[in-house]
Amino acid sequence: MTDKNQRFATRLVTAGRAPIHQHGFVNPAVHRGTTVLYPDMATRLAVGRNRYERNLTYGLTGTPTHWALEDMIAEVEGGTRAQIVSSGLAACTAPLMAYLSAGDHLLVPDSVYGPVRTFANKILKKLGVETTYFDPEIDASGLAVLFQSNTKVLFLESPGSHTFEMQDVPALSAVAHAHGARVLMDNTWGVYFFQPFAHGVDVSIQALTKYVVGHSDVLLGSIATNSEEDFRAIRDTVLDLGHYASPDDCWLALRGARTLGVRLDRQMESGLTVARWLQDRPEIARVLHPALPGAPGHDLWKRDFTGAPALFGIEFAPGYGQQDTYRFAESLQLFGIGVSWGGYESLALPTTGTITRNLSSRFAGHLVRMHVGLEDPADLIADLEQALDRLVKSGA
Repeated sequence: MTDKNQRFATRLVTAGRAPIHQHGFVNPAVHRGTTVLYPDMATRLAVGRNRYERNLTYGLTGTPTHWALEDMIAEVEGGTRAQIVSSGLAACTAPLMAYLSAGDHLLVPDSVYGPVRTFANKILKKLGVETTYFDPEIDASGLAVLFQSNTKVLFLESPGSHTFEMQDVPALSAVAHAHGARVLMDNTWGVYFFQPFAHGVDVSIQALTKYVVGHSDVLLGSIATNSEEDFRAIRDTVLDLGHYASPDDCWLALRGARTLGVRLDRQMESGLTVARWLQDRPEIARVLHPALPGAPGHDLWKRDFTGAPALFGIEFAPGYGQQDTYRFAESLQLFGIGVSWGGYESLALPTTGTITRNLSSRFAGHLVRMHVGLEDPADLIADLEQALDRLVKSGA
């Protein structure tokens, strides 16, 4: 059992581990299997009655490998229970299915992760759920006006993972609860730097694919809760929909989580170093990094977060076109062009229709999303410098 009085770095190393029950091995074993055998029917009937307890009934319902990772995620998020699913998108969609029915209304920030918008516009709409998209920088009074008698869920993502608007999560959550709605939040950017349940969130979602796994080789998601009622709602939906995660992938996520603290601290420091350097380049109009003083949403970040990962955006100065951002990304040698983030490698991704018209109108220049990995920041800066210099020399 993890000691809640211990500091977070210690709990990251010890959570989800029980060497005394693992023949002394440091890491949990990988438990693969579908069929579970019972000594008699009385045992079979006893373990099958409660789907919320950790009973070995069938591979789909979980194994000790899943449970170890769930304990780890609950520890990271500051909650009580967690459910592991196959991807970050599954972690977003399963809670929406758990709390929404035909005739219900959903509130979502306009900056939301694109596949969630697609799910709302296609699947939820087909099921009779209406979605309203709101300004991601809305205040509590502005949000209150959008609530309807049938609004059941407020979905938050702070900051937005392409345009990096911060949301006042405690204030918006208070509005939702006053209207009887559940608050779901994609906390993948916050990881452990933001404690969702201490700020009013009911269900916290993470794409473990990103920072928890940390090596860009596993798709996985988590749904954390802080009440038995919410856990049961999530658990029922996950099992009824047939969601599953490979125990091998769970084991890899557990291994990644042990170094999560040191990786994030290093990447945060490197990310801020690179971001500050970019601020001084004439080609860059703005750096969209909430942890930078003067950046949009910095005050909310400073109030609610204890740190920041190394994912941020840059807005090119007017005069640089979309093709210029493509040439910039293609000229980089240490930054790859990739749609994910959270691994040990650096990435640069020009926006290509990933933000809505309402949000794009806020920016005079074109955007590139940056992820800073574990390379030496001096080398990353040198790479950025040669790419930007090449743009200037080409007459962009």
